[in-house]
Amino acid sequence: MSKNMKRKRNRRRKKYPILEIGIFLVLVLLIVILFLTQQINKEKEEALAASETQTEENTEEEKEPEKVDLSGLYSTSAILIDMDTGEVLTQRNPGQIIYPASLTKMMTVMVALENISDTSASATLSEDIFPPLYEEGASMAGFEPGETATYQDLLYGAILPSGGECCVALAQNIAGSEAAFVEKMNEKAAALGLKHTHFTNTTGLQDINHYSSVEDMALILQEALKNQTFREIFTTKTYSVAPTNLHTQGFTFHNSMFETMEKAGIQDSYIQGGKTGFTSDAGLCLASLGEVNGKSYVLVTAHADGSHDTDPYHIMDAVSVYGQLAELTQPDTITSEDETESEE
Repeated sequence: MSKNMKRKRNRRRKKYPILEIGIFLVLVLLIVILFLTQQINKEKEEALAASETQTEENTEEEKEPEKVDLSGLYSTSAILIDMDTGEVLTQRNPGQIIYPASLTKMMTVMVALENISDTSASATLSEDIFPPLYEEGASMAGFEPGETATYQDLLYGAILPSGGECCVALAQNIAGSEAAFVEKMNEKAAALGLKHTHFTNTTGLQDINHYSSVEDMALILQEALKNQTFREIFTTKTYSVAPTNLHTQGFTFHNSMFETMEKAGIQDSYIQGGKTGFTSDAGLCLASLGEVNGKSYVLVTAHADGSHDTDPYHIMDAVSVYGQLAELTQPDTITSEDETESEE
């Protein structure tokens, strides 16, 4: 063999170890890269999992709290408002047109209070007040034609026993006629920005052009309760009229809501005051002031089936709502979401 061939073979032998070492190093590098890649992916997966867990925890924390459920009410319309904030907590058909029946008398008394300078002053109930009210079967407080009473007596008589004669007497003595006084009521409704309300009388007797909504009635009650005299009247259970020219011994009014509760055996410590309403077209209605866990609420419900001869479904609805509210405000967890936004 020639010397040149031997040299070539020796050179090849020298190259192979270098190539093998290079391949080995490349494999080691690939293994290291693969390992590091796996570690990085693992850390990413762990970080993602931790992030998803945190997101789920945050979502749980941010979930809206439970609210009062109005789906089981007898009333077709209802609204619950936080008196401290004015926030609507829950509602059902709030703008649906209703006949307000005797809930009207809340506006009558509020407007009367704004136009009476001295509630101890006397007013006379004219004879022409009574025949139309008797004919319609209106609720009466017990005054007689020609009787003289104080404005205070008439104000309490309008709310507690829902006396129609008291409302018309207030209107006549303040504005000269019921029609003129009703104009003041509609002016007040406009000033309050009520969207679904128009009055044609002071008593709430059925009239197709006399209508409102629970939303508007709640706004009326909120505004009226700012007047301390109204609040006192609204939350009073009984009131005694001093002797008059036709009631020499005087007589006593009873709040129709509390009286109905007593007769039905309903006890509820949350309801502080209320005004009931009923006509065959309006159904059973109730506007109430409640106090639950130290906070005040306004609740208005309307158009529950029933009558004076059935169970007081409007009051039963109020008991249900305030009872739920008591459970949910430990601490306060009420939300302002609407249950239903159907309006007519």
